[in-house]
Amino acid sequence: MSNVIVRTANNLMDWVNQRAPALTPMYRKHMTEYYAPKNFNIWYIFGVLSIVVLVNQIVTGIFLTMHFKPSAAEAFASVEYIMRDVEWGWLIRYMHSTGASLFFIVVYIHMFRGMMYGSYQKPRELVWILGMLIYLALMAEAFMGYVLPWGQMSFWGAKVIISLFGAIPVIGNGLTEWIMGDYLPSDATLNRFFALHVIAVPLVLLLLVVLHLGALHEVGSNNPDGVEIKKGPKGNRWSPTAPADGVPFHPYYTVKDSFYVGCLLVVAAFIIFFAPAFGGWFLEHDNFSEANRLVTPEHIKPVWYYTPYYAMLRVVPNKLGGVLVMFGAIAILFLVPWLDRAKVKSYRYRGLLSKLLLALFAISFVWLGKIGAGPGTDIVETYIGRGLTVFYFLFFITMPLWTMWDKTKPVPERVTTHD
Repeated sequence: MSNVIVRTANNLMDWVNQRAPALTPMYRKHMTEYYAPKNFNIWYIFGVLSIVVLVNQIVTGIFLTMHFKPSAAEAFASVEYIMRDVEWGWLIRYMHSTGASLFFIVVYIHMFRGMMYGSYQKPRELVWILGMLIYLALMAEAFMGYVLPWGQMSFWGAKVIISLFGAIPVIGNGLTEWIMGDYLPSDATLNRFFALHVIAVPLVLLLLVVLHLGALHEVGSNNPDGVEIKKGPKGNRWSPTAPADGVPFHPYYTVKDSFYVGCLLVVAAFIIFFAPAFGGWFLEHDNFSEANRLVTPEHIKPVWYYTPYYAMLRVVPNKLGGVLVMFGAIAILFLVPWLDRAKVKSYRYRGLLSKLLLALFAISFVWLGKIGAGPGTDIVETYIGRGLTVFYFLFFITMPLWTMWDKTKPVPERVTTHD
């Protein structure tokens, strides 16, 4: 029986190869003959996890669009219909809303890993730039998706965020009206956000993900030691020309990643079934009420994954200055490959100064997120937010100096296996 199955599978592969001969070479290049460093640790699983969450968002989003009505008069009611009357609709909706937050969690950890191990340094500058473009597209996609349920926070969050463009001199007011299609968020706003959220931005996001993976596989993956395995000795048990310190991505890392994918699904299932709102962090309580332009929520704030930048916006007294600081905080991340002048990639072999500053940077970013999620009325918290914002920018502006001054340890010629 097993021989029959093997022969059938081989015949099927031969049939496919005769009609699409490029598929097998592409599969080998990116899977069985793509040699990844053998010393990957747990920090390297979050790229794969982000793809899993992306697939979840696309699949659940398709089912949600079958019942959602992109109309200011019907949007909120259609979400309630999905939750109450569509069979398993509540599960699909919670999978989508939970997936949005999980997407940002794994992406933020993935970005932090890139900073920790210098994955943006030569020759991976383009990989980092494409990753940052994915981050921007993801932020746009999540914002427009957040508006669609047309709850109280959806309406007022859209009004506050879109009104930021009004701070731009000369063209600001016209640009704001053009984005909303009206003087306030309305049916026109909801329709265009629905089109962008469902069609335009996902296509851009998928294209960027393909380019990101393609660029990564051309130059090869970084590793915790920052050693370029392609420049090292050749020859291993699979190929005499492959890097000696590399192992085939499939099956070695696909099996390992499958375990962590299972762990992610368990965590996601626990949140979906027991705490889908996650204490108001994943789904705000105000958003369970239909949008009312005559009633303003007590505290208007974005979802948690925007709150660090929202805190920077809020602690600057001038509106235009706050907008410039907020967008500048994102834009400066694109320059990291050229700001870092360290002689070694990985923080494993950098000095105490680099490790301390990176740890403080991570703490300040999380702290800014906490401030941005608050009411913004505490004057002490405002001054703390200003100090953290200054530190955020100084971290990058002074990076060419402290990365050059900091002492480094000798990097091994070949990868090590310690975590």
